[in-house]
This record gives sequence, structure tokens and C-alpha cells, in this order.
Amino acid sequence: MGEAGIAAVLDAISWNGDELVPAIAQQHDSGEVLMMAWMSRDAVAETLATGRVCYYSRSRGALWRKGETSGQVQALVELRLDCDGDTLLLAVDQTGVACHTGRRSCFFRALRDDRLATIAGVEIDPAELYGK
Repeated sequence: MGEAGIAAVLDAISWNGDELVPAIAQQHDSGEVLMMAWMSRDAVAETLATGRVCYYSRSRGALWRKGETSGQVQALVELRLDCDGDTLLLAVDQTGVACHTGRRSCFFRALRDDRLATIAGVEIDPAELYGK
């Protein structure tokens, strides 16, 4: 995407008070919801320019290129804005697991019979993912 297209997308987003926007990552071909993270202007611009999803880490106060330490990258297939422009939906092609717990999706707990139940197991040990 060119600079004009990137600028148009950035102008269309309704940024929150911290100049961030929530982004939901969804596997493009299966519809599986993988994760939610925050994006800054720089993260959105980099994602659109490179095709590799980049988020903003609030805890580190810096850009976070998905998979930079784990190898579990997300390739952008399509970026969508909701009706208010205050939430992004990223259709991605996820390599491996999306969750830092080693699960495919961050949404691995569900309310079942009045309790939270784990509905997806660990696919890869987080220590293996992050070399710890």
C-alpha cells in the first residue's frame, strides 16, 4: 500500500485518548478469533507498508512486531474498520500459535456450566517459544 492509502486509513481511525486503537486478529480462512491487541499510528502504518502485523505494547511502550521473538508471525490479508472507526479487524494468516501461553488463540477459556473451562490446550511450551 502506498503512502496516500496509509494516510487515508490512519485518518479514518478514531484513536482513543492514548492514540491507540484495539485490533482483533482473526484467521482469514477459518474465521477463528486469535487475539486482541492495541495498535498505534506507527503500528498500523508499518503493518500496511510491510504486510507483517505490528502492534503497540503498552507494557513496553514500544512497537511489537508479532513473532519477533517467538517466530509466530501474522501476515496481513485484510484490514477492516468497524462502523465507528474505533476498532480494527485484522484478517491474518497466522504462523503457529497466536497466544503467549502457547495456545492457538488467546480465547481459550469459555463459560461452561457456571464456570470457566479451558477449551484449548497448550500446543507449544511458552519456554520453547521465548527461549526461557
